[in-house]
Amino acid sequence: MFHTIGHTFELMKMSWRVLMKDKELIWFPIFGVIGSVIILGIFFAIASATGAIDRIQDITAQQNNAQAAGQTQTANLGDIILLVLLYISVYFITIFFNSALIAAALERLRGGDPNISSGMAVAMKHIPQILGWAIISASVGLILQILRSRQNNFLGRIVIDLIGGAWAFMTFFVVPILVNEGKSPIGSIKRSAGMVRETWGRQITASFGFQLVYLIAGVIAILPALLFFAIFPILGIIVGVITISIAIGVVGALEGIFKAALYEYALGEKPIEFDTETLKSAYMTDLRAQPYR
Repeated sequence: MFHTIGHTFELMKMSWRVLMKDKELIWFPIFGVIGSVIILGIFFAIASATGAIDRIQDITAQQNNAQAAGQTQTANLGDIILLVLLYISVYFITIFFNSALIAAALERLRGGDPNISSGMAVAMKHIPQILGWAIISASVGLILQILRSRQNNFLGRIVIDLIGGAWAFMTFFVVPILVNEGKSPIGSIKRSAGMVRETWGRQITASFGFQLVYLIAGVIAILPALLFFAIFPILGIIVGVITISIAIGVVGALEGIFKAALYEYALGEKPIEFDTETLKSAYMTDLRAQPYR
């Protein structure tokens, strides 16, 4: 645990040095959140107009009330299509801006001077691949979520979580590969799995934890908002929106820079501002594994 915490903050310091050279990178995660909120608002309006929200609420209520089992309400095909499109749209927006972030981060790690326009330009060139990956990623995420919700025992949920973790490791480099190598989504998945396995071995465990960084950033962001909210609620909300947005932007940018640095390391390069030994131990390999470094 303490190794993971220490390693996380060491990687964050390296990523922070890169971010300080291109502070505009924090806008990419913020754009992603804003885009997702807009998409959710559009789909909420459509769902309200078509009655989909009422049907979903009825289904949820009936599932929680065994007495209503004889009058089960079911979602129609339109509701299912709307839900799937919502998932894909949110995934697409998130992946698009993450692609722009990683493209800009790679430019900086290779000695360039990126900006918002340069990152966006690269992402725009790869929209077909990004859309394809969004469809695959959203589908897998939705399936895993459905399977987990139907598990009534703890062991079953653990198994689903392990499958989700394996999928996350296998697809870790998909976005960098999409924007840097221009491979198809399927080709990127195969390439990503191979890069992780060849660089860190077959049995790997993450020695870093971004959840911890997000948690700390969230606490720091919300404290001033709570203080102002106690004095003047409207001002507290405004401050909260600003501080939480900054926290999301900063941590999201750090995570993108870190992923870009790991990708460069897996390619055999030495990314600027990063120590290769620290990147090498980003995943703690099993003693039986034989990484090529």
